[in-house]
Amino acid sequence: MLIKPTIFFRLRAALARHPNAIGVGSIAFSVIVLGFALAVLMQARQDATARAIENADNLARVIEHDITYTAELTDLSIQAAVDGAQDADVMRLPEQLRKELLFDRSATASQYIGSLLCLDSHGKIIVDSTSAVPRSVDLADRLWFTVHRDNPNLGLFISRPLHSRLNPNEVDLMFSRRVNHPDGSFAGVVVAAFRLDYFKNLLSGVRLGPGGAITLLQDDGHVILRYLNDETQVDEDFTGRKNFERFRRTHETSFFGTSGRDGQERLYNFREFDKLKMIVIIAPSSRYVFADWTSRAWYIGIVTALLIVGLLFAAQLLSVEFRHRLEVEEHLRNMTRIDGLTGLTNRRSLDDRLMLEWLRSKRSGKPLALLFVDIDRFKNYNDTYGHQAGDDALTAVAQAIARNSQRQGDIAARFGGEEFVVVLPETDGAGAAVVAANIHSAVRALAIEHTGSEHGVITVSIGVACTDAEEVADALALIKVADRAVYRAKASGRNQTSAAEPCGDAAVTT
Repeated sequence: MLIKPTIFFRLRAALARHPNAIGVGSIAFSVIVLGFALAVLMQARQDATARAIENADNLARVIEHDITYTAELTDLSIQAAVDGAQDADVMRLPEQLRKELLFDRSATASQYIGSLLCLDSHGKIIVDSTSAVPRSVDLADRLWFTVHRDNPNLGLFISRPLHSRLNPNEVDLMFSRRVNHPDGSFAGVVVAAFRLDYFKNLLSGVRLGPGGAITLLQDDGHVILRYLNDETQVDEDFTGRKNFERFRRTHETSFFGTSGRDGQERLYNFREFDKLKMIVIIAPSSRYVFADWTSRAWYIGIVTALLIVGLLFAAQLLSVEFRHRLEVEEHLRNMTRIDGLTGLTNRRSLDDRLMLEWLRSKRSGKPLALLFVDIDRFKNYNDTYGHQAGDDALTAVAQAIARNSQRQGDIAARFGGEEFVVVLPETDGAGAAVVAANIHSAVRALAIEHTGSEHGVITVSIGVACTDAEEVADALALIKVADRAVYRAKASGRNQTSAAEPCGDAAVTT
C-alpha cells in the first residue's frame, strides 16, 4: 500500500532541493520575530504613556478639587464680610463686636489665612482680623484694590503671589471682593491674605518620581507655586515658554516636551480649573514614566536577539547540511546518468534523452542525426594488451568523441562495451558526416598502438542515421538503423563511416 507523502516530507524535499531557501526563510522569520517584538514594545510604551497620563489627570483632578473647595470656603468668608461691611448698622457697632460679625471663626482660625482685612475707599484698613487696632498701612496701590475700584462687577479676584506688606516674610495669594455703598459707588475692599504654605503642604504628599515637577499657575501664565520648590521667583511668568505656549496654541493637554530650565524631557499634563482661573501642570520625568518599560525592553530585546542569533546559526548549520546532502544526491544522480569508466552519458540516461530529442524533432520538424561508433577489433586489443589497457583505450576514445560533440544539446553516450552513440539535434546527414569525420581524425590522432588491427592503431567505425530515413519510425529504430550502418562500415574494411539513406553515401572512407 502506498503512503501519501505528508506536507512535512514535501517541505523537507523542497528544502533539500533549494538549501538557500533555508537562509532566506530564517531571515524572513527573524524579521517577523523582530517586528513582533518591536510591536509589543511599542504597544507597551503606549500603555505606559496612557497610564502616566491617566494618573496625572487623576492627580490634577484631586488638586483642583481641594484648591477649589478651599477657595470657595475662603470666598464665603469674604462674601460674609462684604455683606456686613455694606450694612451701616454693623459698621456702627463697637470695634471688637464688628470684627467678630464681619469675620467668622472658621476663617480667622485657618492657619493658611494670614489676615482678613476690610479697607475703605482710600485703601485704609478699617477692620483687621489679626489686630484689635487696625494697622496703619496704605494699600491703595495694590492691584487687588485698584482692580475692584475700577471694575464694579468683577466679583472674586485672586491676585498673583505678592510679598506681604503687613508680614514681610510671607508671600501671599490675595482673595478680594468689592464693597459698595448703598448707591453702588465704591466703598472699599474685603481681602484675605492666603499663605502659599497651603499649596506647598497640599503638594508635599505627591510623589512623581525623580525629576518630576508640579506647577500651579494662573491662566495668564503667572506661576503661583512650583513643586518641588526649585527657587521659583515670585510672580514668575510662563508666557513665552515653549511648552506653555504649545498648550495654549494647540490645546493639547498631554505631550512630551523638554524643559527649558533643566533640559529634562517630561510628560507634560495640563488641567484648567473649571471654577478658578488656574492651571495645574503635572510633569513626571520621561525616565520615570518609562522606567519599568525600559527594563522590560532590555529583557525582551536580549531574549529576541538571542533567539534570532540562535535561529540564524541553526539555519546556517541546516543549510550547510542540506547543501552537502544535495551535493551527495547530485553525485549519486550523476552516477546513475554517467558511465563510471568513460565519463560519458550511460545507456539509461541515453534512452531518456534520446526520446526527448526525438519528440522535440517531431514537434519542430527539424532533423535529428545519430552516430553509432564502434571501436575496431577491440576484443583483439583486450586479448593482446590486457583489460586495463583496454579500459584506458576506451576512456581515451570516449574523450575524443566528447570533444567533437560539444554543442548545446549534443549527447555523447556509451552504449555498451566498445560501442558509443552520439545524438546530434538539428543536424542533417551532411552535418553528421562532418562530426563523424572529426571523430575519425581525433581517434587516429590518439595513435594508440594496436598490432591486431590492419591500420596499426586503434580506429573506429561509424554508422549514421537520420530521422528522415523511411525505416526510422521511432527513437529505437534510429539506433537500429545506425547500428546496421556500422556493420556495413566494418564489412567495407573498418575505419569508415557508413550512412543510412537518405543521410548520405552508403560508405565514406576516412
